[in-house]
Amino acid sequence: MQDLTEGVSRFRRDVYPAKAELFARLAATHRPTTLFISCSDARVVPELITQSEPGDLFVIRTAGNLVPAYSPGPDGVAASIEYAVAVLGVRDIVVCGHSACGAMTALAENHDLSAAPAIADWLRHADAARARAAGAGARTVDALVRENVAAQLANLATHPSVARALAARTLTVRGWVYDIPGGTVEELDAPGHPATLAA
Repeated sequence: MQDLTEGVSRFRRDVYPAKAELFARLAATHRPTTLFISCSDARVVPELITQSEPGDLFVIRTAGNLVPAYSPGPDGVAASIEYAVAVLGVRDIVVCGHSACGAMTALAENHDLSAAPAIADWLRHADAARARAAGAGARTVDALVRENVAAQLANLATHPSVARALAARTLTVRGWVYDIPGGTVEELDAPGHPATLAA
């Protein structure tokens, strides 16, 4: 906790004064252009990877960057997606997986999650990714990470606000994979295979 409180002090002393005008504008407006869905992993920091300013990204972080398919009822992920798309009017959505993902490693290596039932239940949202990877004969964690991004993009399209915006062509969705040791970001095409490096 000491590190965090010292960080707040440094922010107030060194960072905030240089960005005071930005924060004053942000106090009156909230218009991010991109919804960025990434893993909860502490090594993945969307604002750092994209070099974004405060207010640029609307961020959802979930274990394994999982996006449950839409279903009626209370759901924090669905509510955040709907808010970003229908209320804030984001123009882009990025689903970003990453190398050495603990969630995908647990699935690829069939870890025993019986002592962690909430995690086991949550990871069922990656069942389609596991099936896709198995169908393609891909058994590595890296392959599952890629197939998972593609599967989550498909789940994302089941959300009514996303489906409407895609149909109206006011929204684009992209799948990325961030490589932690190399610092690279790879954009995937629809089936989950490398397409181009994200600029």
